[in-house]
Amino acid sequence: MKTIKTDNSFTIETIQLKKAAMVFRAINHPLRQEILRLLHDQQQLMVTEIYRKLRLEQSVASQQLGILRNAGFVNTHKDGKKVFYSVNYDRLEYVTTHAKALITTD
Repeated sequence: MKTIKTDNSFTIETIQLKKAAMVFRAINHPLRQEILRLLHDQQQLMVTEIYRKLRLEQSVASQQLGILRNAGFVNTHKDGKKVFYSVNYDRLEYVTTHAKALITTD
C-alpha cells in the first residue's frame, strides 16, 4: 500500500483515494447516468433491453454496466440464464451524502 507521509501524524492513503476517485468517475458519466435513469424508470432490465432502448452496441452497454456494477451503483440478480440489473439506491445515497460533505465548508 502506497502512502504519502506529510509528517509523523498525517498520512494520505493513495490507494483509497484512487478507489474513491473511480467510484466518482463511474457516476460522473452521461451514458452511465442515462442507464441509471432508465433502470430507475423500469425498476429492472436485462442488458438486452438496455442496449435496445438506448440504441447502443451490446458491448458498450455491458462495459458501462460493468463499471456501474464494480462501483456498486447497480444490483444484479439471476433468473436462470437471465441477469437483471436494478439501481442500488443505498449506494447512490451513500455516495451523494459523502460528496455533499466533501464540498460543504462550515
